[in-house]
Amino acid sequence: MCDSHSPFPAPQTGEALEEGTLLSPRFDAAGLITCVAVDAASGEVLMLAHMNAQALSLTMETGEAHYFSRSRGKLWKKGESSGHTQKVREILIDCDQDAVVIKVEMGGTGAACHTGRRSCFYRTVPLGAAASAETRLGFTGDTPRFDPKAVYGKDHGH
Repeated sequence: MCDSHSPFPAPQTGEALEEGTLLSPRFDAAGLITCVAVDAASGEVLMLAHMNAQALSLTMETGEAHYFSRSRGKLWKKGESSGHTQKVREILIDCDQDAVVIKVEMGGTGAACHTGRRSCFYRTVPLGAAASAETRLGFTGDTPRFDPKAVYGKDHGH
Protein backbone atom coordinates (compact mmCIF):
# COMPACT_ATOMS: atom_id res chain seq x y z
CA MET A 1 0.00 0.00 0.00
CA CYS A 2 2.91 2.34 0.56
CA ASP A 3 3.35 4.79 -2.27
CA SER A 4 6.99 5.05 -3.27
CA HIS A 5 6.07 8.09 -5.36
CA SER A 6 4.61 10.09 -2.48
CA PRO A 7 4.60 13.84 -3.07
CA PHE A 8 5.05 14.41 0.67
CA PRO A 9 8.39 14.89 2.45
CA ALA A 10 9.62 12.54 5.15
CA PRO A 11 7.76 13.22 8.39
CA GLN A 12 9.23 15.91 10.58
CA THR A 13 9.68 15.61 14.34
CA GLY A 14 9.32 17.78 17.42
CA GLU A 15 8.48 21.43 17.09
CA ALA A 16 8.83 21.42 13.30
CA LEU A 17 6.09 18.77 13.12
CA GLU A 18 3.77 20.36 15.68
CA GLU A 19 4.26 24.08 15.04
CA GLY A 20 5.70 24.23 11.53
CA THR A 21 3.95 25.00 8.26
CA LEU A 22 5.27 22.10 6.16
CA LEU A 23 2.75 19.36 5.41
CA SER A 24 4.53 16.09 6.24
CA PRO A 25 1.84 13.51 7.03
CA ARG A 26 2.85 10.56 9.17
CA PHE A 27 1.41 7.53 7.40
CA ASP A 28 1.32 4.29 9.42
CA ALA A 29 3.27 1.11 8.62
CA ALA A 30 0.61 0.19 6.03
CA GLY A 31 1.01 3.59 4.34
CA LEU A 32 -2.31 4.96 5.65
CA ILE A 33 -3.55 7.95 7.60
CA THR A 34 -6.91 8.08 9.41
CA CYS A 35 -9.47 10.49 7.99
CA VAL A 36 -12.71 11.68 9.60
CA ALA A 37 -15.26 13.25 7.26
CA VAL A 38 -17.64 15.78 8.83
CA ASP A 39 -20.47 17.84 7.40
CA ALA A 40 -19.04 21.26 6.54
CA ALA A 41 -22.16 23.09 7.72
CA SER A 42 -23.25 21.19 10.83
CA GLY A 43 -20.04 19.50 11.99
CA GLU A 44 -21.84 16.13 12.13
CA VAL A 45 -19.43 13.20 11.90
CA LEU A 46 -20.26 11.36 8.69
CA MET A 47 -17.63 8.67 8.34
CA LEU A 48 -14.16 7.45 9.24
CA ALA A 49 -11.91 6.12 6.50
CA HIS A 50 -8.26 5.91 5.56
CA MET A 51 -6.12 7.64 2.95
CA ASN A 52 -2.81 6.68 1.45
CA ALA A 53 -0.50 9.33 -0.02
CA GLN A 54 -2.25 9.14 -3.40
CA ALA A 55 -5.73 9.56 -1.87
CA LEU A 56 -4.66 12.55 0.22
CA SER A 57 -2.91 14.12 -2.76
CA LEU A 58 -5.93 13.59 -5.06
CA THR A 59 -8.29 14.99 -2.41
CA MET A 60 -6.14 18.11 -2.11
CA GLU A 61 -5.79 18.49 -5.88
CA THR A 62 -9.41 17.86 -6.92
CA GLY A 63 -11.44 19.00 -3.93
CA GLU A 64 -13.28 15.66 -4.05
CA ALA A 65 -12.81 13.06 -1.30
CA HIS A 66 -10.64 10.08 -2.20
CA TYR A 67 -9.91 7.21 0.17
CA PHE A 68 -8.01 3.95 0.33
CA SER A 69 -10.21 0.93 0.98
CA ARG A 70 -8.46 -1.48 3.31
CA SER A 71 -11.02 -4.22 2.60
CA ARG A 72 -10.65 -3.94 -1.18
CA GLY A 73 -7.00 -2.91 -1.16
CA LYS A 74 -7.50 -0.04 -3.59
CA LEU A 75 -8.02 3.67 -4.04
CA TRP A 76 -11.61 4.91 -4.41
CA LYS A 77 -13.27 8.23 -5.05
CA LYS A 78 -16.26 8.72 -2.76
CA GLY A 79 -19.44 8.59 -4.82
CA GLU A 80 -17.77 7.16 -7.90
CA SER A 81 -20.36 4.39 -8.23
CA SER A 82 -23.14 5.66 -5.96
CA GLY A 83 -23.25 9.38 -6.82
CA HIS A 84 -22.93 10.21 -3.09
CA THR A 85 -19.90 12.43 -3.58
CA GLN A 86 -18.07 14.52 -1.01
CA LYS A 87 -17.00 18.03 -2.04
CA VAL A 88 -14.18 19.00 0.29
CA ARG A 89 -14.39 22.48 1.79
CA GLU A 90 -11.48 22.25 4.24
CA ILE A 91 -8.81 19.78 5.31
CA LEU A 92 -7.46 19.86 8.85
CA ILE A 93 -4.47 17.87 10.10
CA ASP A 94 -3.85 17.09 13.76
CA CYS A 95 -0.89 18.19 15.89
CA ASP A 96 1.38 15.26 15.03
CA GLN A 97 0.16 14.97 11.43
CA ASP A 98 -1.12 11.40 11.67
CA ALA A 99 -4.85 12.07 11.23
CA VAL A 100 -6.96 14.39 9.09
CA VAL A 101 -10.46 15.79 9.28
CA ILE A 102 -12.14 16.81 6.06
CA LYS A 103 -15.13 19.12 6.07
CA VAL A 104 -17.40 18.10 3.20
CA GLU A 105 -20.64 18.87 1.41
CA MET A 106 -22.47 15.66 0.53
CA GLY A 107 -23.81 15.11 -2.97
CA GLY A 108 -26.53 12.73 -4.09
CA THR A 109 -29.01 11.85 -1.36
CA GLY A 110 -26.70 13.21 1.33
CA ALA A 111 -25.89 9.70 2.56
CA ALA A 112 -22.25 9.10 3.46
CA CYS A 113 -22.64 5.50 4.63
CA HIS A 114 -22.72 2.46 2.35
CA THR A 115 -25.79 1.30 4.34
CA GLY A 116 -27.73 4.23 2.89
CA ARG A 117 -27.63 6.36 6.04
CA ARG A 118 -26.41 9.93 6.35
CA SER A 119 -23.67 8.92 8.81
CA CYS A 120 -21.76 5.71 9.39
CA PHE A 121 -22.28 6.38 13.10
CA TYR A 122 -25.96 5.43 13.40
CA ARG A 123 -25.77 3.18 16.48
CA THR A 124 -25.08 3.99 20.11
CA VAL A 125 -23.08 2.05 22.68
CA PRO A 126 -24.68 1.93 26.14
CA LEU A 127 -22.98 3.74 29.03
CA GLY A 128 -23.17 2.85 32.70
CA ALA A 129 -22.90 -0.94 32.42
CA ALA A 130 -19.99 -3.32 31.99
CA ALA A 131 -19.38 -4.66 28.50
CA SER A 132 -20.44 -8.25 27.97
CA ALA A 133 -21.22 -10.76 25.26
CA GLU A 134 -24.84 -9.56 25.58
CA THR A 135 -24.19 -5.81 25.12
CA ARG A 136 -26.82 -4.40 22.77
CA LEU A 137 -26.50 -1.36 20.53
CA GLY A 138 -29.16 1.32 20.21
CA PHE A 139 -30.07 3.25 17.06
CA THR A 140 -29.88 7.02 16.56
CA GLY A 141 -32.87 7.18 14.22
CA ASP A 142 -30.73 7.79 11.12
CA THR A 143 -32.66 5.67 8.61
CA PRO A 144 -31.45 4.71 5.12
CA ARG A 145 -31.94 7.30 2.38
CA PHE A 146 -31.36 4.79 -0.43
CA ASP A 147 -31.38 1.03 -0.98
CA PRO A 148 -27.74 -0.16 -0.92
CA LYS A 149 -28.53 -3.31 -2.91
CA ALA A 150 -30.03 -1.21 -5.71
CA VAL A 151 -26.96 1.08 -5.78
CA TYR A 152 -24.09 -1.33 -5.09
CA GLY A 153 -25.53 -4.71 -6.01
CA LYS A 154 -26.19 -7.80 -3.93
CA ASP A 155 -22.78 -7.98 -2.22
CA HIS A 156 -22.37 -4.34 -1.24
CA GLY A 157 -19.77 -2.99 1.11
CA HIS A 158 -17.65 0.08 1.59
